[in-house]
Amino acid sequence: MTIDTLAVQGFNKVSTGLAGLDVQRLKTMRNAGLRSCFNHLEDTRYRLEFVARVRGREYINDAAARTINATWYTLESLQGGLVWIADANDQTADYSRLVPPALRKVRMLLVVGNAEDRMHHTFKGIIPTIVRCGTLAGALQHAYHYQSDDEVRVVFSPACYNGFSTKQLGEAFRREVNEL
Repeated sequence: MTIDTLAVQGFNKVSTGLAGLDVQRLKTMRNAGLRSCFNHLEDTRYRLEFVARVRGREYINDAAARTINATWYTLESLQGGLVWIADANDQTADYSRLVPPALRKVRMLLVVGNAEDRMHHTFKGIIPTIVRCGTLAGALQHAYHYQSDDEVRVVFSPACYNGFSTKQLGEAFRREVNEL
């Protein structure tokens, strides 16, 4: 593989791939305690995963971003304008840490979950459009009909744990996108 081919993969894919090589190497180490730490890493299948292009708009599945830090990384690493779907269920989370990347990139915030008011309060005046959606399907309908002068990507990056597994959330997002 040439360096040009590697670069086309994108920053996240390259860093994840390189980390995966290290993980594979660490799994073969003799120290059983260290080896077991790396045997429980979650599948990166739901981390910045391209799902589909619908009406010229990319839909990115980031269901594995279940913390503020993971969502911060997502918002920072994606280029261009974003329609961000957040599954906000943590009433105590400090969502203000997401303000800097949201201010630069997020055109619309679609909020699902019990902390909708908290998210709305945090991002009011920062993100031009904030919609409380109730369900992931409702959020995707809003994203589908969103009109924008610039190119935007739709990214599902929950920012908190909501009781469902990453796989359940990731598969639900995929299923709903495929229904559009």
